[in-house]
Parts: sequence; structure tokens; C-alpha cells
Amino acid sequence: MDKTAARQRIDELREELNHHNFKYYVENQPEISDQEFDHKMRELADLEAEYPEFADPDSPTMRVGSDLTQEFEQVQHKYPMLSLSNTYSEQELRDFHNRIVRQVGENFRYVAELKYDGTSISLTYVNGQLQRAVTRGDGTVGDDVTRNVRTIRSVPLKLKGNFLPEFEIRGEIFLPIEGFKRLNREKEKAGEPPFANPRNAAAGSLKLQNSSLVAKRPLDCFLYYLLAEELPTDSHYENLMLAKSWGLKISPYMEICHSIDDVLKFVRRWETDRKDLPFEIDGAVIKVDSISLQRQLGFTAKSPRWAIAYKFKAEEARTRLLSVDFQVGRTGAVTPVANLEPVRLAGTTVKRASLHNADIISGLGLHINDLVTVEKGGEIIPKITGVVLEERPSNSRPIEFIKNCPECGAPLMRLEGEAAHYCPNSASCPPQIKGKLEHFISRGAMNIDGLGSETINLLFNHGLVKTIPDLYRLETSQLVNLERLGEKSARNIINSIKKSIEVPWPRVLYALGIRFVGETVAKKLAAAFPSIDKLATATKEELTAVDEIGEKIAQSIIAFFKSEANRKMIEELKQYGLKLEGKEENNLESRKLAGKSIVISGTFTKFSRDELKQMIERHGGKNTGSVTGKTDYLIAGENMGPAKLEKAKKHGVTILNEDQFLSLINS
Repeated sequence: MDKTAARQRIDELREELNHHNFKYYVENQPEISDQEFDHKMRELADLEAEYPEFADPDSPTMRVGSDLTQEFEQVQHKYPMLSLSNTYSEQELRDFHNRIVRQVGENFRYVAELKYDGTSISLTYVNGQLQRAVTRGDGTVGDDVTRNVRTIRSVPLKLKGNFLPEFEIRGEIFLPIEGFKRLNREKEKAGEPPFANPRNAAAGSLKLQNSSLVAKRPLDCFLYYLLAEELPTDSHYENLMLAKSWGLKISPYMEICHSIDDVLKFVRRWETDRKDLPFEIDGAVIKVDSISLQRQLGFTAKSPRWAIAYKFKAEEARTRLLSVDFQVGRTGAVTPVANLEPVRLAGTTVKRASLHNADIISGLGLHINDLVTVEKGGEIIPKITGVVLEERPSNSRPIEFIKNCPECGAPLMRLEGEAAHYCPNSASCPPQIKGKLEHFISRGAMNIDGLGSETINLLFNHGLVKTIPDLYRLETSQLVNLERLGEKSARNIINSIKKSIEVPWPRVLYALGIRFVGETVAKKLAAAFPSIDKLATATKEELTAVDEIGEKIAQSIIAFFKSEANRKMIEELKQYGLKLEGKEENNLESRKLAGKSIVISGTFTKFSRDELKQMIERHGGKNTGSVTGKTDYLIAGENMGPAKLEKAKKHGVTILNEDQFLSLINS
């Protein structure tokens, strides 16, 4: 793969993974299995390692997916709340073990635990009383959901015994299977759509604004990791046993394992016995027991090196393929969806499964009325994995991919080198219009409060909004009588729309939804082209001269501005006062870091990593994710990755601690 192809593939993977992170953590509506997500993440990590010049601190490989909302106060985690690396094979577990042995020798033991299918929580206790409950969020900042967690009966509000004066303990909030079934029966009786699975139900419950409603839901909680300035013992297992004596709910399914063979026995047993549990699990978690060894092993940018999650093989069932629907997304991509004869799989009834694109259909050789094998990847997303050819009925017929858009009738197109078919009618195709509106109002873009997918759908169906500029034409009187909206909600929406004209140029550019132009690319383009007029007239050569802008992105930008509908939209947005110009350099506090490439690693006491990154940008520096010979500074915090430190020393990079960095920019 040459550099241009690598750059394009990295951009594609980052865009896909950011999308799936949002669907999983924010909307609780994952579209792909954990295994598919991890495969894409691994591919991206490999490419970034091979081409360090394309490093980006905002890459999904450097971040933990976010579940933040606007409704709760956001709180910074005292200790970063990272995710675990996943594995799907026993050999990968052995590889994990061998890596640890190479670093610390063989004199250690593991703790094997179940991996609960719920939503992560961090509880802080001070003087024996529950002070705060915070969601994972983006790993650095989470939502304060204390008032909701206080309603969960298995979470003690006051401890007993000889507890630590202040500590944090992390765990998983989940819905037991019977409670989940009861909750769905109640929702169906009320005429409401049921939850897809217990994990979604638990996550959704924690985000309810009315804690009295949360109290009616049978949520439960297991706690599995204790953190404090001074821990009682050097054993993770013994610390949890002490926490249990304080009244905290610790899982009874943990085991001490003295070898990797003991770990594999634990994994094999629970892959079978999980069906007998009163709650759902999707794997096992393996941790080094010694806290001092955990500290020695350290962390990567997003996960500890001393722990790993083993994901169980997805359950499989056979059923009949009845028909195929074709759905159109925001970018115009057409996704085929299989309609199946209902079948029970992993505790839920499966009726539909994504087929992704024409190549997948062709590769499987699918026919209507085929008997197919269906797998629930990651226990959530149904996926057709094969055809039982020996049982193909005589009335089966090959699936024909549609030639015209099912929503607007426009002839579909397929770009060279891409798997998906696209509807080119972006100006008039309803799903594309609504998708672009939803992207425009999103937090990373214009951040318009009070508007979500349901409200956008409502406005579109009532003919109030057909284009992005239509948002700025809305009046309170048009909204007050709409379903689910009252005068207060209507006023809030209009005020938020008016406030959005203050959003700076880079975010407005991102909000326009140009294909392949994510947040990072939008920042680079906004810095290179100080106005939308200059960007609109830029040549391919001028665009590709910008750092990290390849030919694929350049062609997409040129095609966007060739569209008469897009040019009209921009002229209208100018009239409403949106910031469609303005160099980022104008906001610089200084140029002390101009031309400097800087890597941040570890955790810090005075500022979060994001705050340090913002400081770097405000003083003219460039954030990168990997240490190379071109790196000028490495800002080193606690628990930083040893590989980065070693690389920095090898390349002669200047290493600064937090105070030294602050002195540098304040000098």
C-alpha cells in the first residue's frame, strides 16, 4: 500500500470508527458487532504504526468512546476510566500472558472475572458515604448520575466496618434477565417499543432525567475495581474482598488463577455455563492480581496492559431469509437489510440483519427463501454468516441489488474502489436531508440543544425544515403546537439556533457534512483557507498541499462546491450570519510553540489531556499521537507508555513534565 492509499484508508477507518463509537456510546444503538469494531480498530492501529506521519491525537485509537449527554453535569475522573483490549481466541490470551511474562517474569497470579453486559459506573465514597456516581464518558470526563444510582438498592449509600476514608470503586450496572423481560412487558402494554437488550435498557435507565422512574427499574450492580491514594493491600482480589466487608456488592464469580491454563479453564467453563446465569455476560476479564505489577506494566493510550477482555463466540441460529429492504443513510450510502423469519438468539428475537453491501450478498451467494445461519456478533448485532445450500428450496431466487434509490428514485452510483452504492440526489432524498440536518445540529458541529433525530423528523414531516438554512427561518409560533413540543421547548430550540451563529468557522465547516471532512480535517482546512469562498475556489493542487489532505478528500470538497444546491445553501447561511470565515491563528495566545510537534502521554494533576492539547494549539503547536524523529517535545505524565518514553530517548526528543510545559508557554 502506498502513502496515498494508506492516508485514504486511515481517513475512512477513522470516520467509520467515530461513527460507530457515537452509535454505541451516545445512542446505545450499535450497528456492528464488537468483533467487527475491534477488527477495524486493529487495522487502523496497524496503519498508524506503519505510517506515523499520519498520526492524529483525535484518532479513535487514542480515545475511548463517549457516552456524554447534555442533561447531566460533567465531572472529570480523578483516575482515567479506560476501556479494555479485547481478544477472541485462546491463542491471543496466551500471547497476552507471554507479553506479561517477558516484562515481569513468571511469579504472579491472575484474577479471572465475568464480563457483565451493562454500563460502566464509577462510585466515590468519602467517610463511608456515597458522594458521587459518574459514567465512563470519554474516559476523562463522565456524566454525574448520582441521583439515579442512589435508587439502585444494591449500591450502598453508607458503608460499614473499617473502610478507607476516601476511595473510588468501579463496576457495571446491569438489568437481570427477569427484570429485563418484565420491563419490556410493561413497555409493550403501554404501547412503547421494547428495549433491544439488557445493556441498552441499563444505559438508557441511567440517563433518565426523573430518578423516580429509575427507581422503578430493577437495576443491579457488581463492583470490580478499587482505586485510592493508598490501597489496603497489593492484591486486587484481597482489596475487593475487603470492599465486600464494607457492604459493597462484589461478584461471587471471581477466581484466583495461578497459571494461564487456569485462566483458560475459567473461560471455557463460563462460555458454556453463562446460560445458567440470571444476567447476561459477553465474556471474561483477566487481570494481573498484584497492584504493584499493574503499575509496572502501565497503560497504553486507551487501555491497561495488565488486563484483557476475552469475548465469547457469538451464538448462532438457523432461520429463513424472507426478503431484503434497502435503507439510505446520511451520505447516500444504500444498505441492504435482511428480513428474517423470527428466531430466538442470545435471549432476544431476531427479525432483521444487516447485509452491508452488494459484495457481501454476492460473497454469501444469498437467495430469497434460503435457510441461513445467523450470528449475534457481540451478543447484540445480528449478522448472516452463511447459507445452508443443501436445503435451498426450489422457489429460491437470487437477490438483485436495486438500481434506483428506494426513497427518491434516483439512479444509484458506485464509486470506483468502494463497496457501497450511493444515491447522488443529496438535495432531494429525504433520508439524506434528515441525516445532514442531524449532523449539522450535533454537538461536535453546531451543538444546537433541544433538537434530536425525532424532532428533526417531526419538523421535516411537517414541512418546516427541508434544508439547513430552514433551521434559521424557524419561529417559536411554528413549533409550540407540534407533538411533544410546548412553548418552553420551542423557545429553547429557537434560542439555541440563534446562539449557534457564534460557532467558529472550523466547526461550521465540519457541520456542512462534506464527505470525508471530519473534525480534524475541518480544522486543517479552516486554518489553510480563511473563508468558505477561498475553500470553494481551491484547486485540487491547493487542497492536497494542506497537511493530511489527500486526493480523495480534495475531490470530495471540489464535488461539494460544484453542486448548485450547496452553493445556494452557503449563500443563505451567510445571510443568517454564520461564521464562514476566520483564521484560527487569530485566536492564538502566542506562537511560542509554532512549528513544534508535541506528544502527550500519561495522566496529569493540574490539567486534563484535552486541556493540555488545547493549550498546545493556542500557542501554535501541533498535537500528534506517536513519537517519531520529527517530534519536538514529549509531555510526560504519570503511568505514561514506556514505549513512547523509550522512543523519545532514542530520537533525542525533549521530555517535559506538566510544570515544565506550563513554564515553557508562560515564559
